[in-house]
Formats: sequence, structure tokens, C-alpha cells
Amino acid sequence: MLFYRFIRVFTVTFVAIINGRVTYLHKERLPKNENYVLVGPHRSWWDPVWYAMAAYPKRFIFMAKKELFKNPALRALITTLGAFPVDRRNVGTDTIKYPINELKNGNRSLIMFPTGSRHSQKLKSGSILIAKLSKKPIVPAVYQGPVKFSHLFKRNNTTINFGEPIVIDPKARLTDEKIAEYNQKIQESFDALDKEIDPNWVYIDPKAQKK
Repeated sequence: MLFYRFIRVFTVTFVAIINGRVTYLHKERLPKNENYVLVGPHRSWWDPVWYAMAAYPKRFIFMAKKELFKNPALRALITTLGAFPVDRRNVGTDTIKYPINELKNGNRSLIMFPTGSRHSQKLKSGSILIAKLSKKPIVPAVYQGPVKFSHLFKRNNTTINFGEPIVIDPKARLTDEKIAEYNQKIQESFDALDKEIDPNWVYIDPKAQKK
């Protein structure tokens, strides 16, 4: 816990020095007395850090590709910060058991990106399934700011905006139609939160720019 606080203070200070002002909007929408699944569109590889800083003092766990855990030093660091390994090519039931248990019985919430990748815009069902089985709400959020590491040093403003919680009916069957309905609600929330910050802002995938 002390190490987590130290890393947060260090990160906030470092980001302020290189990137300038960061604004957090509508933190009052975050559930205060329960865990939740925080979801956002994946726009940079440091998204989990931004969201975790924005929602402090709530602590989080988040999924990270298993390859990152091969280095012992990196594994120790990201595990302390709440990461747990996921085999993205073979996502099974064991992958969701840990976050569900933490959401139900622990004191940490979960950060997830429904698209699974920075280079995809298609929402998947993982966050909806975890929210249903843990009986915890989904909280949508968006990040507007640098999406390339080099852009961090341009000192452009960064904003995190939180939306109203979306409750998943624990008794409803997750049919394809029901999943599509919840995904539409999540996407509509993302769109509304983006417009709330800047109606003209558009995310441009850096990978697509290189093609």
C-alpha cells in the first residue's frame, strides 16, 4: 500500500512536469461504497495509469499481456501496481475468476478496455460478463490527451471524464442481442463524454497514420 502511494505521487509529479495540467471531470459519478468495472476506449499504452490516477484513492487491478511478466523486475513492479497476466490468444474462464473474486471480496476495482486493443474500435463482451457475474456496475470513462509517447512532452492538456454507472442485470441471459444492447450503451456513453470535453475531438490511431 505504501509503495502504491509512492508510485502514484511519483507518477503524478512526473506527468505534471512533462505533460502539464491534467483535469478530472465528474469524479462524483464514481461509486463510493462499492467496487466497479471502469471501462474506457483504449487510446494509449499508459491508459491504466491515467485512469488509476484519476479515480484515486480507489485502487485497481488490470489485465496485462502475459509477455510483460517474463522480466522479473517488471513483473514485480506491475504486480504491485495491480496487474495480472492474461494470455490474449487463449482467454478462458480462469482469466475472469481472479477479477470477479477481487470485485466481490476485495477492496480493488477493475480497469478494462472493451476493445481489447488500441487498434480496434469494436467492443467485446468481457467487461459485461465480469460486471454481471460480480454484480458490480460498469463505469464508462474517456481519456483525451497525448496518444504517442513523444507527444507527452508537448505539454498539451489532458482530461479524464467519468460517466454515470451502467448496471448489468445479474438475472438476464447474456444473449448476443443483450450484449449488443449493453455495448451500445457503453459506446454512447463514450461518445457523450468525449463531446462533453471537446465536441470536435477525434481519436486518430497512431498505427493507422503510419500506413
